[in-house]
Amino acid sequence: MRPPRFRPAYVVILSLVFLFSLHNNLYAAGYALIEQGVSGLGNAYAGGAASALDNTTIFFNPAGLTRLDRPQFIAAGHVIIPSAKFTNRGSTHILQSRTGMPLRGDNGDDAGVTALVPNLYVSMPIGNKIAIGLGINSPFGLETDYGSNWVGRYHAIKSSMLTININPSIAYRVTEQLSLGAGVSIQYIKAELTNAIDFGTMDALGIFRPITIGLTPQGADGFARIKGDSWGLGFNLGALYEFTKDTRIGLNYRSRIKQKLKGDAEFTGVPAQLGVLPVFKNGGAGAEVTLPDSASASIYHSINNQWALMADVTWTGWRSFDELRIKFDNPAQADSVVTTKWNNSMRYSIGLSYKPIDRLTLRTGVAYDETPIPDAQHRTPRIPDTDRTWIAFGAGYKLTDRITLDAGYVHIFFKETETNKDPVGEDVVRGGLKGSYKGSVDIISLQMTYTF
Repeated sequence: MRPPRFRPAYVVILSLVFLFSLHNNLYAAGYALIEQGVSGLGNAYAGGAASALDNTTIFFNPAGLTRLDRPQFIAAGHVIIPSAKFTNRGSTHILQSRTGMPLRGDNGDDAGVTALVPNLYVSMPIGNKIAIGLGINSPFGLETDYGSNWVGRYHAIKSSMLTININPSIAYRVTEQLSLGAGVSIQYIKAELTNAIDFGTMDALGIFRPITIGLTPQGADGFARIKGDSWGLGFNLGALYEFTKDTRIGLNYRSRIKQKLKGDAEFTGVPAQLGVLPVFKNGGAGAEVTLPDSASASIYHSINNQWALMADVTWTGWRSFDELRIKFDNPAQADSVVTTKWNNSMRYSIGLSYKPIDRLTLRTGVAYDETPIPDAQHRTPRIPDTDRTWIAFGAGYKLTDRITLDAGYVHIFFKETETNKDPVGEDVVRGGLKGSYKGSVDIISLQMTYTF
């Protein structure tokens, strides 16, 4: 029987339909998502830019495509199960000395929201020196949801962000040892932010002057919902150098992508007395977000036919996220600003693979992720990030000469951390949110590889 004919155009169309049909479920805890393939997940993505064991290398280093001598299709899915629990530790209110009431509310729901993150890849060699590929994935995403009655409701209730990245790539083997790769990122982003509005405190502080309507602080809440989306462009570059058939290093760079989101602002629960003022009216809104660039350096070494070692260092340029500023089309509505002042961060990982038999590969790895958040003052409940440690396990089994299945499991330990905001400046009405976070993440992943 003749093998099925490889039709990359059909695969691309089906991949896009699949990804976009799942977009309402793509939200994931966190901001940057490294879960872009399962074969590398079991090693905690150590050696990501150097391994090039399958065409998930399109994301981690497109130069690795030259190592694949046959067309390949991969479909993968990651179930991300996060937990982020807040404990109030003396949150304060700007009028506390006058009213005797601190910032009120409960600890909120577990803010973590379980999500599915899929990846799709297709690749094909062209002759002996050139290979092309297409990756479709979600490199950034988040969702947190505390419920509407928690103590930090004026800072955040629900925060969600989705990205879909369409990444055509090409690789060229310059010499027997050196390969170079490049790709274009066509990226869609969609976001939704909600929070409560303390109209009572605004009234007591005289923000609505010349009118005063006698509202009770923390007793006359409204609600704001901001939605928007955008398309942006970026690129990625990679290099792979093979010292020997057993040892190789890889370098990869992914560019910043500037997104200009446009959408709508909706306000509900606005006191009728404010109808005479031109504020808190439904209308257009937008925000500019620069998604960070990143650079990775990896090494992969086969000790023998059974054992392989790998390591990776990745830098992410989070300083591009200095603030979250929402601008309203209504000129009377002031910008909504959350100052973040994030730092650049590093990720370190090491991994080990073992093949007890030819068709089976067992994997493990550990990683350490630094948080970009500089201090407790700048930790927003929308993204309560902290330093974290990965422990990863995985396995790959070659069912036939064409079909391989990979599975992986990761547990991520989050360092207990704090938020410590005072009711001043941009947080004067939101309140002085003070408390601690405990969290963790479990990731369960499955991948099917079909080699034509």
